[in-house]
Amino acid sequence: MASNRKIVPECHQAIDQMKYEIAAELGLPVGQHAAQMGNVEFATELGTISAGSIKEDYWGHIASRDTGAVGGAITRRLVQQAEQTLFGLQ
Repeated sequence: MASNRKIVPECHQAIDQMKYEIAAELGLPVGQHAAQMGNVEFATELGTISAGSIKEDYWGHIASRDTGAVGGAITRRLVQQAEQTLFGLQ
C-alpha cells in the first residue's frame, strides 16, 4: 500500500519555494506573480478564472504541459543536488 507520508516533512517548504522559482523562470503566472500580471486580471474580468481563486497555490489556469515542465525541472535540480552531495562537488 502506497503512503503519502514524507520522509523529511520539513522539505515541503523548500520544494514549494523551488516550484515557484522555476515557474517564475519559465514565465508562468502563478502565485504572487499571477496577481501582478495583467492577463490574469483580464481573465478574471472575463470570468474564465474566478477572482477568488487567484491565490498562491492556484495552478488551475496553467496547462498540464507547463506544470509537467515545472515538475521535471524540480526533479532535475534535486538529482543534481544529490549528485553534488554524493560526489563531493559542492
